[in-house]
Amino acid sequence: MGSRYRRLLPAALAALTLAALLAGCSRADRATGDTGGSGGQDKGAAAEVRLGYFPNVTHAPAIVGVDRGLFTGRLGATKLTTQTFNSGTDEANALLGGSLDIGFIGSGPAINAFAKSGGTIKVISGAVSGGAQLVVKPDITTPAQLKGKTVATPSKGNTQDVSLKKWLSQNKLTDQVNVANLDNPQTFDAFRKGDVDGGWLPEPWSSRLVVDAGAKVLVDEKSLWPQGRFPTTVVVVRSQFLAEHPATVKAVLQGTVDAIDWAGAHPAEAATAVNDGIEKLTHSKLSQAVLDRAFSGITLDIDPDSATYSQLAQDSVTAGVVKTAPGLQGFLDLKTLNELLAGQHRPALDAAGLGNG
Repeated sequence: MGSRYRRLLPAALAALTLAALLAGCSRADRATGDTGGSGGQDKGAAAEVRLGYFPNVTHAPAIVGVDRGLFTGRLGATKLTTQTFNSGTDEANALLGGSLDIGFIGSGPAINAFAKSGGTIKVISGAVSGGAQLVVKPDITTPAQLKGKTVATPSKGNTQDVSLKKWLSQNKLTDQVNVANLDNPQTFDAFRKGDVDGGWLPEPWSSRLVVDAGAKVLVDEKSLWPQGRFPTTVVVVRSQFLAEHPATVKAVLQGTVDAIDWAGAHPAEAATAVNDGIEKLTHSKLSQAVLDRAFSGITLDIDPDSATYSQLAQDSVTAGVVKTAPGLQGFLDLKTLNELLAGQHRPALDAAGLGNG
């Protein structure tokens, strides 16, 4: 067992380093004046917009939007530059450090970054609901059997990390289960080698462990939320970029709506497009069985599930990630999205009291 933890120690140290960088960047942002709200003036369309996302099925709208040219088709002369991440901590760090403008990211890192930085990012749309599971070795069939075991999550404080630690707390397993923070591909390899006993993972990684590595589902996170809905992926923007380039943000949002609408009308083609996009980014293609299983667990939706965020913020406290639940007033800015929806005669989305005013 000692060798297992020696192999996992570098990843754990890396996660702590990223958390420190995130806090440092948030302080730097406050010092340079990117403090959210409407402090900037409209400068028209940006020359370039830098967009971040993951090579995951749970980031399907981003992958479809990029690969089918739906963002570039709406951006016109604005250059689209993309960057992919394996961790919400990494992407939040890039946003707060000013090297990204807009990102598809998990709700957990979005909340943490908003709270630490004094509101320098805003959620401007939903993207994906669902698509996260706790998958474990097949001989583990009850929560109690996880005592002394090691379970992986993508990064400390990310959406799945908070979900796992909250669930452990509710099952009186806090400090009785070892939580390892590993990039998803590392978790897959570690599970097959026996270095970890399971993982609370987003799609397609939970499906990869089940289909390709023999894992079994212990908890489907859908079972823990009303109507099975929880925001796995949302779209966030740096507040200063939104204030200075609202037309560019609107174009990216329109591309997101286009991608979700197209995927809803062409589900089989959308799954293939996402698989092709993942292959371009990772040089590895998902099997049809993994792809089908992963897509069956997610819902592509622009609705950010606004009413869940107060609970998600409190979950970070229960999980021991933060000491007190952050205030989330101003966390959501759905004005631009609702303008787009109104133009299409679609109902507006409610910010559940977490908007700007």
